[in-house]
Amino acid sequence: MNIIEINSVDYGSTGKIALQIAETVENSADNVYVCTSGGRKHKASKSNPKRIYIGGFFSEKLHLVLDRLTGYNGCFSCISTAVFLNRIKKLKPDIIHLHNLHNCYINLPMLFKFIKKHNIRVVWTLHDGWAFTGHCACFDMVGCQKWKSGCFKCPSYKQYPKSLVDRSQKMYQLKKKWFTEVKDLTIVTPSQWLADLAKQSFLKDYPVKVINNGIDLSVFKPTVSDFKEKNNCEDKIILLGVAFGWGERKGLDAFLTLAERLDDKYQIVLVGTDEGIDERLPANIISIHRTQNQIQLAELYTAANLFINPTRDDNFPTVNMEALACGTPVLTFRTGGSPEMLDDTCGAVVEKDDIDALYAKVLDITQNKRFSKEACIERAKKYDNGVKFKEYADLYKRESLI
Repeated sequence: MNIIEINSVDYGSTGKIALQIAETVENSADNVYVCTSGGRKHKASKSNPKRIYIGGFFSEKLHLVLDRLTGYNGCFSCISTAVFLNRIKKLKPDIIHLHNLHNCYINLPMLFKFIKKHNIRVVWTLHDGWAFTGHCACFDMVGCQKWKSGCFKCPSYKQYPKSLVDRSQKMYQLKKKWFTEVKDLTIVTPSQWLADLAKQSFLKDYPVKVINNGIDLSVFKPTVSDFKEKNNCEDKIILLGVAFGWGERKGLDAFLTLAERLDDKYQIVLVGTDEGIDERLPANIISIHRTQNQIQLAELYTAANLFINPTRDDNFPTVNMEALACGTPVLTFRTGGSPEMLDDTCGAVVEKDDIDALYAKVLDITQNKRFSKEACIERAKKYDNGVKFKEYADLYKRESLI
């Protein structure tokens, strides 16, 4: 069986998921080709006959400029897409597995015309809601429901994927035309929350299956370090936050409020910051721009007494699972799929934007030691990536679900 995976990048969370699925599935003797943007090829990428890059730096930059000027996301890169489709045609794929198609690297009408013409079976993992909106990937924070019937006057058209004009109404119509009428399409979502939304969208006539994201439990496990000693906080209660692109969406303001209210028994540590964020942080927050590797990240999770994820718009955040695997309980807002990986043995959930409740839960969990390290680790076993990604191998081998 020949399987083509398509994603915007070969790094980051979605890139790792695509590569790990390929690795898992290839163990069952299938051929999996991972195809990503050539303009964002990871520096560490190695030559591999089963890695295919779509276009290059200049074609992607041109697509990006045209997209922002016109608002027509995914309507350019014609030449690079034609070259790519000609190449995969020769591979005679049995399945095309789609991941993130947004952010200007592939021509969407050409891709879906190819799929329909050759009657190729499609699996599409939605990592966000972009596939069924007229513009945005994330709409939960602004509370927009227009995508259920037809987008217009988008409140987020200047947000990712950024555009200078609001083309949401037309793009909604185009995406509905492109993405429907595929004869054999299965939608996969990492969370039940996103599955429920997909079933309310114009994709509702397709089967939807939930396959949670997974993590590498050989990396994310209790890992001893000298972090507390190095930072003079041996006797403090460590509250950890990990994100990339800190801001309102990721709940930076919640940590700033906690820093004001908590006494000096507590130490907040934020990972994924930058110099701009540092200027907003008080002296009692430790800022770490990036970790050297995943092992160092596991050390930070292990050193923490509580992992806090005050996200306001998320699908199925990997950081929650990583923290649990290192024996650290999780406290999160009731946002998207973030609460789904928690139960009453390993974490707590408060309503989105309720900072008072968040503060009260921090005190309750840390002072009363509500959750054990062992219970957190046990819960994390549910998300072993070897088990989770095997579900894709099983899905590939099934007959059409429609």
